[in-house]
Order: sequence, then structure tokens, then C-alpha cells
Amino acid sequence: MEKGSILIVEDEEKIARVLELELEFEGYSVTKVLDGVKALEAYRTRDWDLILLDVMLPGFSGIEILRRIRASDLQTPIILLTAKSSVEDKVSGLDLGANDYITKPFQIEELLARIRVALRLKQNANWSNEPDFLLFSDLSINLKSREVKRSEKTIELTPREYDLLVYLMINKGQVLSREQILEAVWGYDFFGDTNVVDVYIRYVRKKINLPHLPALIHTVRGVGYVLKDTQ
Repeated sequence: MEKGSILIVEDEEKIARVLELELEFEGYSVTKVLDGVKALEAYRTRDWDLILLDVMLPGFSGIEILRRIRASDLQTPIILLTAKSSVEDKVSGLDLGANDYITKPFQIEELLARIRVALRLKQNANWSNEPDFLLFSDLSINLKSREVKRSEKTIELTPREYDLLVYLMINKGQVLSREQILEAVWGYDFFGDTNVVDVYIRYVRKKINLPHLPALIHTVRGVGYVLKDTQ
């Protein structure tokens, strides 16, 4: 059974072919293109479930393609393929709305895991029986526009912060371990401590905790975190 449609945009033909074969083996419907111009043409031909987008491309750069897509499409998950040294590209990509990035060279198992979590988060946001909004206390998320508000104040989140908050809101009232959050939001086996969760929880808390309003994200010592209203 087909798992979803993926557009691969990668100018190194050998890498593109390997990705195509691996993803087809996993059950995805795959189309690959080798430059930025053809990428935009292919993007317009259908609704894609996910796009793998190399940053360094002939024609249009991956960052420019991302910018053009996000001007009208906030829903399609986009994972950037970047070189190790391209820190500025990673930051620019995340700021422009990329859902994730992976640096070359990478293990195919890690990429497959990141694809799975991106598709799972998209599915969570597009359940046909679910509303277009997630609501909790005075916090709201518009799943179509990805707009986050607290008490009518718009909150700007990075894609990773957004995914983390969506996961907390979907599981509101439930105590979630760091390992659960890593698996759901980062989507790959994490070797080492789970400090990355604490860091991003701190980022999100800082943005949604407004003066004179109660805190919504709470630490459960020795376990993890929970989204709850203490009023």
C-alpha cells in the first residue's frame, strides 16, 4: 500500500537515485528532479505529501524554492538536505518554514524516521474529523495557517517549536516523558541525554508565557512535561 507521495529535489544524480530506490522500497510514490526550475514545475503538478529539498541547486536554490512554496503553502512538509558547513542555510530554512533538515552524509534510517514523523504530524493536523483549530485554555493553534495565539496575541514559533506545541496540545493533560516527546517530535532514535527536549520546552514556555497569565506547560519531576491549566 502506498504510504504517500514524495518529491525529491537533488542535483547529485547518484544521491537522488539512491533516495528514489530506498523510498520506493519503503512504499512511497516518488518523483525526482535535478534542478530548481524543474522542482517548481513538479511541485505545481500535484499535491505532495512531503518534499525532500537540497539547498544547493542549479536554477533556483533550495532556499528560494522554499520561500516560494511557503508564500502560499504552509501545509506540505519540507525537509532540507544540507551540507555540514551550511549553518546559515539551516537557520534561513527553518526561519522560512522548513519542517526539518538533515546534513549530508546521512544514514538512510535516520532520514526515513524523520520522514515518518513529518508525515505523522501532517496527518495529525489533517484528520478529517478534527477541527481546524486546537484550543486549550486561552491558547489556540490554527492547523491550516499554523497561526498560534494566546489571549489573541500572535505567537511566532519555529517549525520545531510549533510541532512540539501541537504534540503537547494533542496530548493535553497527559504527562509525557522526554523519550515520548523525542520520538514524536524529532522522530528518530536519540543517543545521549534528552536535553534537547528541555531546551525546546524552555523556548516554547518563554514565548507562550505572557505576563499576568498562568503557566500552561508544567514540569513533572523525574518524568517529563504536561500541558495543563492550573486555574
